[in-house]
Amino acid sequence: MQHEYQDILVSDISSGVLTITLNRPEAYNALRTQLLSEVAEVLDQAAQNDDVRAVVITGNEKVFAAGADIKEMAALDAVGVLNDPRVLHWRRIAQFSKPLIAAVNGFALGGGCELVMHADIVIAGDNAQFGQPEINLGIIPGAGGTQRLLRTVGKSMAMQLVLSGEFISAAQARDFGLVSEVTIPERSLERATELAHKIATKPPIAVRQAKEVLLKAYETTLDSGLSLERKAFTLLAATEDRNEGIAAFMEKRKPNFTGK
Repeated sequence: MQHEYQDILVSDISSGVLTITLNRPEAYNALRTQLLSEVAEVLDQAAQNDDVRAVVITGNEKVFAAGADIKEMAALDAVGVLNDPRVLHWRRIAQFSKPLIAAVNGFALGGGCELVMHADIVIAGDNAQFGQPEINLGIIPGAGGTQRLLRTVGKSMAMQLVLSGEFISAAQARDFGLVSEVTIPERSLERATELAHKIATKPPIAVRQAKEVLLKAYETTLDSGLSLERKAFTLLAATEDRNEGIAAFMEKRKPNFTGK
């Protein structure tokens, strides 16, 4: 996993947790193609690395990501937008099979808010602000902002954010389900990392199955979702970790999950 990246910093794996830090402070961590490509590459590698159990993604204390790179976007005509390689990078990020936890301080706007919605759990500093201000540029969100936002916060608030370009606070984002916890800014990354370490101690096959089934609830009927849940539940009965978890419970000891 050791690699020199231009737009991100990648930590060493620590007790199953990898941390990605968006690192374009001079551009408010604007999500240019290079940055998205690097995030997607690291997640692709993490998905294949059994030593990685969870990933934390963060920015700095003042900004998570303030949006897409407007200069890069301005250079694209309709054909350029149609063939934009960022579409593939976003898909790779969305398909990451392990838990992705976002620690957000400051602005998470436009593409930054969309990246937040690609995370499974979001911990926000109380200085965080979320929004989809693309309407101010004569465009709309283009990386899932309309679809994921409506499924997350509901029709009325999604319409308000997308049509007005207004921002909401971390507390409002928590109330609407976009964020799970709000902390002081200095603790958001620490809390996200704590949570990632806790998840990293859980049986990895069960964690991946749980994430997959939960995400399917966005795009399927209740009946189909319940069927998928039952199949995953049944599949896990064949794992060594399930046997270990039950044995440890019965023997009143800490389980040792191996991912088998």
